[in-house]
Parts: sequence; structure tokens; C-alpha cells
Amino acid sequence: MKIAYVYDAVFPYRIGGVEKRIFELSRRLAARGHEIHIYGLKSWDGNSSFIRDGVIYHGVGRSRQFYTHGRRSVGEAVYFGWKILNPLIQERFDIIDCQNFPYFSCFSSALASRLKGSPIVITWHEVWGNYWYNYLGGFGFSGKLIEKMVSMLSKNVLAVSNLTKNDLSFIVKNLKITVIPNGIDIQKIKSVQASDSMSDIIFSGRHIREKNIDLLIRAVAIIRNELPDIKVLIAGDGPEKIKLQKLTQQCNLDNNIIFLGFVSGNDELISLMKSSKVFASPSIREGFGMAAIEALACGLPVVTSNASKNAVKDLINDTTGIISEVNVEAFAVAILECLKRRDLMIGNCINVAQSYDWERIVQEVEGYYGVISGVPSSSRSHDISHP
Repeated sequence: MKIAYVYDAVFPYRIGGVEKRIFELSRRLAARGHEIHIYGLKSWDGNSSFIRDGVIYHGVGRSRQFYTHGRRSVGEAVYFGWKILNPLIQERFDIIDCQNFPYFSCFSSALASRLKGSPIVITWHEVWGNYWYNYLGGFGFSGKLIEKMVSMLSKNVLAVSNLTKNDLSFIVKNLKITVIPNGIDIQKIKSVQASDSMSDIIFSGRHIREKNIDLLIRAVAIIRNELPDIKVLIAGDGPEKIKLQKLTQQCNLDNNIIFLGFVSGNDELISLMKSSKVFASPSIREGFGMAAIEALACGLPVVTSNASKNAVKDLINDTTGIISEVNVEAFAVAILECLKRRDLMIGNCINVAQSYDWERIVQEVEGYYGVISGVPSSSRSHDISHP
């Protein structure tokens, strides 16, 4: 099959769950004999197009500011939607897999699909619905409307979590939605050695408002009353970083919390996870939770929030972590409980993570594409049962 992936950000030049999904699927599908193209904004030096791991990368426009005033840039999204149209109509693909966000590229991909007869799949990572009003205030109506319009562009729909599937089903009735989650490289994670840098709690993710990192910091201030030497690692970067560092200083937690900044290598992050005890995921909005499933694979119980838009909670039960109410006191209590019970949870965490190995996920994706395109897969697809 000739497959095109469409998303504005490209791994490893930008790090996130969507970027990582495309990266992992594309190189594995290429190794299985498919012709894979990735279209995104050019965030690298050198030629606009290049080949790596058998995958053809295309920079369709210059990289622009992704965040303005702590929010995803509308201008960047419109720019990418405009720049992606011409490259997609230059060739015919057996599958165009366009990520639902940042929306405008979906309209361009759908138009290219009609013009060239290339079947389009839209992969949904999150559905915001009424959350748009929290994000944009009175202008949330426009975001909600655009999201609704995108949901009607294709009958071929993937969702990365059951939460996303259910939210999308609420927007569009009688839409057939297939859930194929993100994955992890189980064998690679097993091969990584634990870091010498020990910690009690670790967080990894973009420093944006929705990640709710300030709740974690305030919870640590409570935990320190019981565990004065509590050590916390916060990995990642983003527009909220300075604000979070100031909050850490105000809570007198400089000796307890270390901001690692952007951790460039995934092996390094896995190593740090393996030398920690609990993974904190206080996010109020998460489409899947790549870092959380990696933490489970490292044997770390996960403390996450019971927010309605947080898909991480679908990965967690009382043997793999705790789903906490979204308040500081409850989150602190949950972390303390996980620290006490972690030895009983390690095995269950690893067992749950096994179901999300990329080699199993790619078979399911390949089979799905084969049905949509009518092109036989190179190998048989298997049904996967995901907790």
C-alpha cells in the first residue's frame, strides 16, 4: 500500500503522542513492504524531503509558532491546511491517514481524497465538544462547529481510545468508529537500564495548562509534610514552564522538585522512569496517555485525574494505580497510597502494558487499511483486546 500520514508536527523534531504514533507506525509499515509518506511542517535543516528508515518525509511549509498565549496557534493550523493540499493532489495514495487535529488539514485531505480517489481515514486523538468553551471562551462555538464538520468528512474513522470513541459517537450518531490505540516498544523498554538518579515521583509531558502540573506541585507541598525528602522529576517543556518554576519556589520546593527540561532521548526518559516509584499524570485532557503506558511498562503505578476528558483513567484500575479526584488534597493522598502499595502493583502494571506492544498494534492498523483500500495486507491482522 501507498500510505500518506498528515500531521503538522513531525517526530523527533517535536515530541508528542500523535507524532510518536505516526513515527512508530510508519517505520514498521515501511519494514513490512509498504510505501510510507509523512507530510508535516519542515522543522529540520536541509532538504524539504528525505528518507529515513524507509519512510519518505516531506516538509510542506516552514515550521511556525505552535503556541500563542499558551494555546495552539490557529494561524499555524490554517497555514498547514493550506500548504498540505497541493502535495496531496500530486499523487494518488491507497490511504491518506489524516489526524483530526488541527482540523484544517482534514478539509484539505478530504478534498485531495475526492480529487484523486485516495481513500481517507481520519484518526481522532481527542474530542473536545463543550470543552471548547473552556479553551476559547465565547469563541468556543467556532471550535465546536469546526470539530463537528470534521467529524462528517469521512466514514473511515479511527479513535485511539474508548473515551475518544464515545465522545465522537455523541457528536455524530451511527458513525462506525474503530479503536486502535497507541503503543509502546515492549522489548526496547525491557532493555533499558534504570538510571542512577533515583526519584519518588516522575512526570513527563508538555508544560501546558491542560496537563495540570500545578496540581502536582501543590500536592507535593502536602506530601512533604509526611515525606520531607520527597524527590520529584518533571520532564518536558512548554509555555507554562516559567510559571510552574515560580510556583515551585513559592511553595519552597526547590530542594524537592527538579525540572529536567526537554529529555531528548526516549531511552533516557525510560531510564528515569525505571529509577522512580510512581508516575503522576494530573492532566485534565488526554487523548490516550503515551507517557502513562510507558510508565506502566516500567512497573510504575500511575496516579491520574478523574477529569472527564482524561483518557489515561481508562488504562488504570486499583491494581495499576489510583484515579484521583481533581483536587490537591485527593491527589496528594493518592500518591502517598501508591508509594505505599507500589510493590504490590509492579507486576500488574507490566502485564497491562503488554497489550499495547507496537508490533501487535501495527498488524491491526495494516489490516484496517487493507479493508479500506482493497489492497491485501502483507500479513494477517489480528484482533486485539485492550483493557
